[in-house]
Amino acid sequence: MATPNYGYEKRQKELAKKKKKEEKLKHKAERKVGEGAEDGAPEDDAAVEPSDSNPDTPAQP
Repeated sequence: MATPNYGYEKRQKELAKKKKKEEKLKHKAERKVGEGAEDGAPEDDAAVEPSDSNPDTPAQP
């Protein structure tokens, strides 16, 4: 029986991971370019407006 080629398996995993990462970056760049053009939904990574109150202090009635 042949022995497993761990180096080949590792390389294939690395290539798959690299491809997935590149696709993710590509999709992220496409979303940034077409920002708000397709629908009015806010982006996931959009900045949240800071509130005037500190979240650690209780709200004053």
